[in-house]
Amino acid sequence: MQLAGQLGGEIISVDSMQVYRGLDLGTAKPSPADRNRVPHHLIDICGLTESFDAAQFVRLAQKAVDEIQARGHVPIFCGGTGLYFKAFLSGLGEAPSANPELRAKLEATPFEALLHELRERDPAAYEKIDKQNPRRVIRAVEVIRLTGKKFSQQRAEWKAQGAVPTKTNFYCFTRAPADMHARINARVDAMFARGLVDETRELLQHGLEQNKTAMQAIGYRQVVEHLRGERSLAETIERVKTKTRQFAKRQLTWFRAQKNVEWMELKPDELPEAIVAKLLQAVD
Repeated sequence: MQLAGQLGGEIISVDSMQVYRGLDLGTAKPSPADRNRVPHHLIDICGLTESFDAAQFVRLAQKAVDEIQARGHVPIFCGGTGLYFKAFLSGLGEAPSANPELRAKLEATPFEALLHELRERDPAAYEKIDKQNPRRVIRAVEVIRLTGKKFSQQRAEWKAQGAVPTKTNFYCFTRAPADMHARINARVDAMFARGLVDETRELLQHGLEQNKTAMQAIGYRQVVEHLRGERSLAETIERVKTKTRQFAKRQLTWFRAQKNVEWMELKPDELPEAIVAKLLQAVD
């Protein structure tokens, strides 16, 4: 937000979970006051009964960019959903749209059977995919069945058409492991203190469990399991911290594999003003 203030910018959220209305505390959405201070886009645009994917993100993000630039402002993309960044900057792959009938069949299939099929039909995808994420495994098997081609091959073939032609400045922040872990722990504690359990209980009444994508959001799935009696609140909080640390590690691995990314390591006591000054020095 301070960078936006310096540049005359507006923020475009690159977060696959902040698109859903109601998923507030668990996704650390900016507050209404923050959104009044700086315009934010692609937040709270879907209900829990709706689906959202990279193709929709690209279309809506480009629309937001056009509108922001028409106002003479600067679009600032901010978030951690790597696939959305890649889809917007490099264009969408050739993979087909979801097939509701096949998707329902796959969701009813034992997860181990899906992993076995993926290993047999596409060993490269099996090695790289997050095997703790049923949504991604289901999507990979769905694409293979629909096309008869390997999912890994299609993921590698990004269209040149539709890619953003203008120069972008792409920065990733990182922190020393001890600092990152301490911040993650404090963030999770704050989410629970602010009422994550009550928020999840309310969302369950509006279809959270039926939305397979939203149920993958770290925090909500674990709280749902707690509400089912599967573990205590203290155990749940620790589990969310562990899952978040694991996710942060996967994010770092993913972004390090991307091209044209500049890295900045932030110090524990570094203030936002200092970070903005470094960014402004680095921006072309």
